[in-house]
Amino acid sequence: MSPRALITGISGQDGSYLADFLLERGYEVHGLVRRSPAERLERIEHIGEKLRLHRGDLLDEASLRGALRAAAPDEIYNLAAVTEAPATWSAPVLAAEVNGLGATRLLEAVRDVCPQARFFQGSCAEIFGRAAEAPQTERTPLHPGSPGAAAKAYAHAMTGAYRETHGLHASSGILYNHTSPRRGVQFVTRRITWHAAAIKLGLPVRLRLGDLEAERDWGFAIDYVHAMWLVLQQDEPEDFVIASGTAHSVREWLEVAFDHAGLSVQEHVETGTSPPRPGESEHLVGDASKAKQVLGWAPDVGFEDLVRLMVEADYALLRHELSRQGTAHR
Repeated sequence: MSPRALITGISGQDGSYLADFLLERGYEVHGLVRRSPAERLERIEHIGEKLRLHRGDLLDEASLRGALRAAAPDEIYNLAAVTEAPATWSAPVLAAEVNGLGATRLLEAVRDVCPQARFFQGSCAEIFGRAAEAPQTERTPLHPGSPGAAAKAYAHAMTGAYRETHGLHASSGILYNHTSPRRGVQFVTRRITWHAAAIKLGLPVRLRLGDLEAERDWGFAIDYVHAMWLVLQQDEPEDFVIASGTAHSVREWLEVAFDHAGLSVQEHVETGTSPPRPGESEHLVGDASKAKQVLGWAPDVGFEDLVRLMVEADYALLRHELSRQGTAHR
């Protein structure tokens, strides 16, 4: 009998890659999607017929219980979240409801409906905020600086509480920044690679960026969903930092992307200063030694290969779109 998995946030970057990953391993994959007409499913269209989708929401515990009963999952991956720090400051109560209380509702539903299932909480590096040390490990004190990160810190703590108090096989993956061609263009990594591809194709666009010296520990999303799966294959539930272990600046990302596209940064990019975002985190670099030792995990795709991969993907995507538009005009 095929193992069953339920993924919240299945229509996002991580959820869609995780669905691909699990289907390749013979899983029966279920996904939770919101009833909202704003829910976008483009990232899972290519596997839509292979998925079993359930309408529900982390704000509605009854819908979570219904989805769990219908899916009867062996593994649950909670990846749904409000992720962008500016967005969480615009709607701090919603961020708390989704990122924090939503995870607790799901844990409580799991405890009631399928307590033998293994539970993965998608945590994030932002729970460390202005970290007291660098690099950060699983024992680094939490110091979140935005509503979304504070709610994630609460969910992280509740995952541990349900593990220790109720005996659930519940683990958190503290995921550092990870990106891919499926990342939204509002994120700086994808914005840079999209513009590099667009300019190479001759589109009349210009890239505007703020602080080029901001640094992040970036990895490839596919590597990170592999780590999520490995976490739930362990006999004992634990928390793990999932990171590349190296920080790179926006300037480095920009230079690699434009060099790969054969473009001059000076000719096509406007830079300037931008006001610091409220609660901006600093010096977030993860120490994934535990993941390497216990899970046998290490990222396969390095920084420069990731940037080049994304430029190539955006170039192919834009060229295809331009070709379709050209056909439509004829």
